[in-house]
Amino acid sequence: MAEAKKTATLSFGNTSIELPMLTPTVGPEVVDIRKLYGEADVFTYDPGFTSTAACDSAITYIDGDRGELLYRGYPIEQLAAKSHFLEVCYLLLYGELPDQAQIDDFEGRVTRHTMVHEQIHYFFRGFRRDSHPMATMVGVVGALSAFYHDSLDISDPWHREVAAIRMIAKLPTIAAMAYKYSLGQPFVYPKNSLDYASNFLHMC
Repeated sequence: MAEAKKTATLSFGNTSIELPMLTPTVGPEVVDIRKLYGEADVFTYDPGFTSTAACDSAITYIDGDRGELLYRGYPIEQLAAKSHFLEVCYLLLYGELPDQAQIDDFEGRVTRHTMVHEQIHYFFRGFRRDSHPMATMVGVVGALSAFYHDSLDISDPWHREVAAIRMIAKLPTIAAMAYKYSLGQPFVYPKNSLDYASNFLHMC
């Protein structure tokens, strides 16, 4: 969001305070109220955040009342119709849709990380047979940092990229394992000759 030259003036009682206004790439202008409590000793009241921008995002824009959801400026319905899952992952991570060489490289990097460490299998035995697969999956995903400590520095861009690619690659494997566990069936290993979605269905 770029700071505009204009300001908004808020007056109540004997107090008057000037607040800067911000101009987003998409959507209405924003009154920046961050200094309101510190300088005027008041809060705003906005149940449900119906008039509040909660964050500044270069990734997502959403307007629920208008049914608008944009990822990096692309309408979600356009991405759903014309792009596959890994193309959207690339868009979210790098800010633009990939060309053929870029998506081939990205798919290759994701595919190399689909397998999970064999000891992760033991985590599933700690859950009840009738546990909800989503609860099981959340628990196992939380354990990944204990196995992959070479990419935990969030201040390092390379670490963040490796962690993101590992997560994209391993989540279908873990989700399928949680599903198979809930059925009492043996786990099925990834088959990297398949595409991303087909591989998930194969493991399920």
